[in-house]
Amino acid sequence: MGKEVKTNAVRILERNKVPYELLTYECDEFIDGIHSAEATGTPVAQTYKTLVMQGKSKKYYVFVIPIAEEVDLKAAARAVSEKSVEMIHVKDLTAITGYVRGGCSPLGMKKAFPTVIDASARQYSEIYVSGGRIGTSIRLDPQDLARVVRATFADILARP
Repeated sequence: MGKEVKTNAVRILERNKVPYELLTYECDEFIDGIHSAEATGTPVAQTYKTLVMQGKSKKYYVFVIPIAEEVDLKAAARAVSEKSVEMIHVKDLTAITGYVRGGCSPLGMKKAFPTVIDASARQYSEIYVSGGRIGTSIRLDPQDLARVVRATFADILARP
């Protein structure tokens, strides 16, 4: 098989026959999304990060937003019918999702959590998300991503 990386995210896309492109870049430790976009030459506006939050009900949720943006916590809570949501602690990320910071993909987490993709993704025919390991990104159609992870689209970005 050579050096090709097969993450859970890639396996899920292949199992669902979703067209994608896996991009890799040299990186030994966490770098933020803007630097990973620069490393792969992907457009910052089309590169999305994966945030994991916990609602007041103690349920976990996944939010996928553009890397240069911030999430509006009230809008995110409304999108999942919670009173409030808050980011989980980084130290809990691996135990909850199976992923590490900087390699957290909306695809292939330990469990299928309710997922919301920011509505801005609809304007693109392709977006970039983490490939499930530091140093990997996946290019795919946001509609395909939504279908595979059973996500909804909502306006969840903080407005200045």
